[in-house]
Amino acid sequence: MKVLVGLSGGVDSSVTACLLKQQGYEVIGATMSIWDKNTHFSGDAHADSCFSPHEEQDIEAARALCQKIGIPYYVLDCSARYKQMVLENFKHEYKAGRTPNPCVMCNSYIKFNALPEEAAAQGIAFDKFATGHYAQVCFDENRDRYVIKRGLDHTKDQSYFLYRLSQEQLSKVLMPLGGLTKKRVRELAREFGLEVSDKPDSQDFYTGDINDILQNEPQVGNFVTRDGRILGQHQGIWHYTVGQRRGMGIAAERPLYVLGFNKDKNEVIVGFEEECERSGLIAADLCGEVAALSQPLECEAKIRSSQQPTPVKVTPLPDGKIEVRFYAKQKAIAPGQSVVFYHKNSDTDEVLLGGGIIDSNM
Repeated sequence: MKVLVGLSGGVDSSVTACLLKQQGYEVIGATMSIWDKNTHFSGDAHADSCFSPHEEQDIEAARALCQKIGIPYYVLDCSARYKQMVLENFKHEYKAGRTPNPCVMCNSYIKFNALPEEAAAQGIAFDKFATGHYAQVCFDENRDRYVIKRGLDHTKDQSYFLYRLSQEQLSKVLMPLGGLTKKRVRELAREFGLEVSDKPDSQDFYTGDINDILQNEPQVGNFVTRDGRILGQHQGIWHYTVGQRRGMGIAAERPLYVLGFNKDKNEVIVGFEEECERSGLIAADLCGEVAALSQPLECEAKIRSSQQPTPVKVTPLPDGKIEVRFYAKQKAIAPGQSVVFYHKNSDTDEVLLGGGIIDSNM
């Protein structure tokens, strides 16, 4: 069986390729090129981010791996579709005062879509597509569908970013690292003699100045409290996200946090930490099993990738959205981010039920 492996030049995808070759698959390596060479960047964009002017370093690392283990390697230009599906969404959401999650969009539209499609368009024959994600994919007989389960290593679990993948995509995917810990993956990298065994993980989508991407002119507005008291001025609401504490330059008796935005008035609403807490949210643009809910559901959810799932009650609404109520208040529920749901069978068996985009908090 021929398997196309998406290679980032990092330790996870490198070990994925080595494991699959060891298991007898005919492995082909491919890296998606996404950096827009017309992007003006401030010089602060580090090599440890996914979208980076240092992309060529990752390509050379992936190429060296393929030469080492004796497999073919291709670089596939996905930059136009990345700009259209990820960067334009990122710009639109930030300008609307929302906090997008580009990694969710990239996985759905680029990594598991544009990359294998571009490979096929170039005549590269393969049966399955593999990545180094810490998540597990299997066919659930009871649900009669493919499901994603949380990775064994909950500190590295990446299922949160994969909730928008379709049944067709999941039917063709292999994720060999889902049942391994990060520690074991690095051990395997050393056993395989890989130079990237101690390479740091990618830290973020982009580590430079966000305005490199947004390219907005300053739009001076006010920092205000919930009751409308003006505390200072900002240079544009896109510099801030709900829950942010640093970078406001406001002197106060206690640390201030971003609570939300009034886009019409170009205001950033701020308050104390306890004011960040909310008990619920409304989500739209639903995917997976939660998109077909007809009655309330008790399950678990998380509103950021690093969070452990927490108990919630999900109620379908007449307009196609859902209301999510948390049994414990949550801090910094940010519109534009994703809320992702799980059914917990056991500590090692947690099935992803889908998710949606946070529309508002309550």
